[in-house]
Amino acid sequence: TILGETHEEEDEILPRKDYEKAQRYEAVKWVLVFAIGVCTGLVGLFVDFFVRLFTQLKFQVVQSSVEECTEKGCLALSLLELLGFNLTFVFLASLLVLIQPVAAGSGIPEIKCYLNGVKVPGVVRLRTVMCKAVGVLFSVAGGLFVGKEGPMIHSGAVVGAGLPQFQSISLRKIQFNFPYFRSDRDKRDFVSAGAAAGVAAAFGAPIGGTLFSLEEGSSFWNQGLTWKVLFCSMAATFTLNFFRSGIQFGSWGSFQLPGLLNFGEFKCSESDKKCHLWTAVDLGFFILMGIVGGLLGATFNCLNKRLAKYRMRNVHPKPKLVRVLESLLVSLTTTVVVFVASMVLGECRQMSSSRHSGNGVTEDINSSIKTFFCPNETYNDMATLFFNPQESAILQLFHQDGTFSPVTLSLFFLLYFLLSCWTYGISVPSGLFVPSLLCGAAFGRLVANLLKSYIGLDHIYSGTFALIGAAAFLGGVVRMTISLTVILIESTNEITYGLPIMITLMVAKWTGDFFNKGIYDIHVNLRGVPLLEWETGVEMDKLRASDIMEPNLTYVYPHTRIQSLVSILRTTVHHAFPVVTENRGNEREFMKGNQLISNNIKFKKSSILTRAGEQRKRSQSMKSYPSSELRNMCDEHIATEEPSEKEDLLQQMLERRYTPYPNLYPDQSPSEEWTMEERFRPLTFHGLILRSQLVTLLDRGVCYSESQSSASQPRLSHAEMSEDYPRYPDIHDLDLTLLNPRMIVDVTPYMNPSPFTVSPNTHVSQVFNLFRTMGLRHLPVVNAVGEVVGIITRHNLTHEFLQARLRQHYQTI
Repeated sequence: TILGETHEEEDEILPRKDYEKAQRYEAVKWVLVFAIGVCTGLVGLFVDFFVRLFTQLKFQVVQSSVEECTEKGCLALSLLELLGFNLTFVFLASLLVLIQPVAAGSGIPEIKCYLNGVKVPGVVRLRTVMCKAVGVLFSVAGGLFVGKEGPMIHSGAVVGAGLPQFQSISLRKIQFNFPYFRSDRDKRDFVSAGAAAGVAAAFGAPIGGTLFSLEEGSSFWNQGLTWKVLFCSMAATFTLNFFRSGIQFGSWGSFQLPGLLNFGEFKCSESDKKCHLWTAVDLGFFILMGIVGGLLGATFNCLNKRLAKYRMRNVHPKPKLVRVLESLLVSLTTTVVVFVASMVLGECRQMSSSRHSGNGVTEDINSSIKTFFCPNETYNDMATLFFNPQESAILQLFHQDGTFSPVTLSLFFLLYFLLSCWTYGISVPSGLFVPSLLCGAAFGRLVANLLKSYIGLDHIYSGTFALIGAAAFLGGVVRMTISLTVILIESTNEITYGLPIMITLMVAKWTGDFFNKGIYDIHVNLRGVPLLEWETGVEMDKLRASDIMEPNLTYVYPHTRIQSLVSILRTTVHHAFPVVTENRGNEREFMKGNQLISNNIKFKKSSILTRAGEQRKRSQSMKSYPSSELRNMCDEHIATEEPSEKEDLLQQMLERRYTPYPNLYPDQSPSEEWTMEERFRPLTFHGLILRSQLVTLLDRGVCYSESQSSASQPRLSHAEMSEDYPRYPDIHDLDLTLLNPRMIVDVTPYMNPSPFTVSPNTHVSQVFNLFRTMGLRHLPVVNAVGEVVGIITRHNLTHEFLQARLRQHYQTI
């Protein structure tokens, strides 16, 4: 039975260029980009509001309890109250990760993989962003050394992926007939915009967000996308700014709080005439801090990599409850360390009378000073850093005119370094930007104190060194350069810091790269994702396409039986298949066979004749001759004999070609049945067809019987072919009982007849650049006479695979 309807000739299988539709398409894209920015800003507002609410509630209760118990001697009760808050919040965050495991961590490695062209299951689902946004507010409010900025990037990317689709698996009943943007390339562009909007909302840095998406995210970029991504980032920044300014200050439209993380205004005190934000002499210290920051970042990444491997071996294979228990253990340890360090290790420091004002920073600093166990006019420096939200602690290190003890700063840095390294990777949504900034700010402030006390450099502004220390450590951990420089400049609102920040980040990256990769690249490698670098090494040009291609192809014919298609789809995981015909010298005899053989040979000859005509035109102008194969094909006469019903030798050979597939013949394998000649037959290449297209054709019953002409096969339009995007049905779930396995599918109207191809002699660098810049997933290798000899996929271009092939190349020389 053939399902579906036959369409009229005017219905196009492939979409044509329609300029009116193109203008409408572009207008809708701009509207959606703006909507993505607004929604991402609202997600940031939601996270920030509840983090602030829960954190204030927790610290108010615990602080009043500490003040009461200081006199009564019941500090253990205060610790239990703090543990109750933190363990409850972290337990809720872990439960949300159990619902959607991909919501764990910062999400930046997953989004980086997605934008690089690798589909990570569930990474851009609605359930993911809900678990991520709610989970991260519980993680941060639970006192873990994590940030909410990394998850904001993931949340923005999910909004970008889902909003233009107007449908969701989680909300199946809500469906809109929205025919636009039904392709991977469009979806990837929106994910790029959403990730940039997440950075812009987190740091109030729209330009930095755009550069982040360009530098760390997208592999495939175009000029038109740049302007849309910047517009999306601006929309996210000002949406968040508008609502936060109105909610916190009651001044709607004043735009006082550009992002979730505000560094405040860097300004020397008016009473200190010797102070300068930075001088040329300080650049030398900044370079040294960059080197130290790179070493510390490399150490952080090395320790975290070992922890991640330990978790993969000993925690992840066990029941999911073990992951929750690990998160609770980290929360318990962190809470006890914070409480004991604040009560025991803090020093009472004198408050400074001189204050600089600007951007509401003074009020934040005054309100966040903690006086635990300290007399009037003094404050507990350790408690001020630990018993505050991380953003307030960063402002203290950047702008507090009073001093922090070098011992306090050293202990704080050590504890924060170790605990944040342990925390990143547990089963809760967690970011790394803010912990790294806070850890580095403590390091920078320590350097400033030492230079002031022991070298006597009175002109030093401690806030500048704290900022440079934060940049050095963060750069050493994540190894970002351009985007991180702009993010920090936009966050400080001080363009004069551009040069020192840039130099520090470059030095930190170069230093760290001597030892290992950035933290996100490390986690990507641990997951075994075939991530493509920006470019290959110079030595890789010793390899050619023939050295790295996969020669053992799984292919389909232009006209293929349903049983063969089902067999191929059920026994392979390939995303695309070459459409080929075999080259045989006695094809004229087989033209008298059945309809299947006749159709395939006719298609091949018509294709060869077209190529031969083009070759003849060239040969007339270039005084050359077409290849022997094309000339012979051109001279042959296409047979038009009626097909006979009996199956001949070639039909048997064609069916034998598919015998190794286990669902039909489980007792046979390719190694037993295929001769070398059958494995590497000359195959004329006609195009590529995707797995999703083949499944759709089978699902819709697009086929014809052997007694009919291929013209009787139903035709699907481009809109119908992409109707199920982005989740096409799985071949194992299809009910194919209504289809006769002997019926034939003509795939030629739906294949891509002119995909990108390369010659076997093409240099690997050229292959890599073509593959990456054009956003390819498959690259057929076709020789001079149009025969496909292999195919190149992402796995063939990963750094590890190329290195292995290069070693083989050296061994054969």
